[in-house]
Amino acid sequence: MTKLLSMSDAIAAHVRDGDSVALGLQMEQMIPFAAGHELIRQKKRGLRLIGPISDILFDQLIGAGCVKDVVAAWVGNVMMGSAYNFRRACEVENPGTPGEKLKVFNLSNFAVALGLQAGAMGVPFLPTRTARGSDIPKGNHFFYEIMSPFANEHGEREMLYAVRAIVPDVTIVHVQRSDAEGNAHCWANFGVMLEGVRAAKKVILCAEEVVPAEVIASDPNRTVIPGFLVTAVVEAPLGAHPSPVQGHYKRDDAFFQQYHESTKTADEFQVWADTWIRGVKDVREYAGRMGAERVASLRVKEHAFAAATDFGY
Repeated sequence: MTKLLSMSDAIAAHVRDGDSVALGLQMEQMIPFAAGHELIRQKKRGLRLIGPISDILFDQLIGAGCVKDVVAAWVGNVMMGSAYNFRRACEVENPGTPGEKLKVFNLSNFAVALGLQAGAMGVPFLPTRTARGSDIPKGNHFFYEIMSPFANEHGEREMLYAVRAIVPDVTIVHVQRSDAEGNAHCWANFGVMLEGVRAAKKVILCAEEVVPAEVIASDPNRTVIPGFLVTAVVEAPLGAHPSPVQGHYKRDDAFFQQYHESTKTADEFQVWADTWIRGVKDVREYAGRMGAERVASLRVKEHAFAAATDFGY
């Protein structure tokens, strides 16, 4: 049975209402916007979103009524500051569950990484000093105060926090290239992508291009995601726009500014979503709406290739 699916089929088959979904794990780059937009088109509901710095994809999913709660270090528009749908959901009503505010579990970036790493290791928690002295752990069930079982050289035992394991039902990531089995090459910032992939029950891997297995095998050290961890593979060129994908396209700063200006009210967001999400059926139509000139303006202008590597004996 092939893992290579359309975006629509991958989301329909592997993301259920009420799932916890980790995405946007590579910080401000390679955010799987095309996958997030398909979640909105399919009207997924009651999702828990997990990620460090999510940028505007979380805001879009919240505005579309897909989200029950959020486990994150920050939600907003990195370029412009606060994001309006997120603020409205926290301050007034959650569009996904009328009458209730959006529940937010506030973690630091490092705490997100620790939680996912614990999930990847199959342990219930990892100990840490992070967040001690801050308000982050207060009323937050992702933290639990523990005493170290081991004493230091002075016979003293230290108070620590246990950070609860995070095990996403689905992790969605975007990379430069993959084969049809999900063996994937990725370069640039990983963020907590690897932890998120290893911790998840299912992984949807979106790639700028799907290449023959021989291409992936030619550079095994760059194969950072092994296919046995991947549930579905989706070829999605331009699927991370407006975030950047190194070697393919740069960040579309103007798009982030336009989004900020176009979503100040709930009604304005719905108009925006009707144009850029619900008004197109897939990433190819999305690129068509952008226009060939704009797409071309984002493409790499100056190539910076790595030196050749000889794997011979």
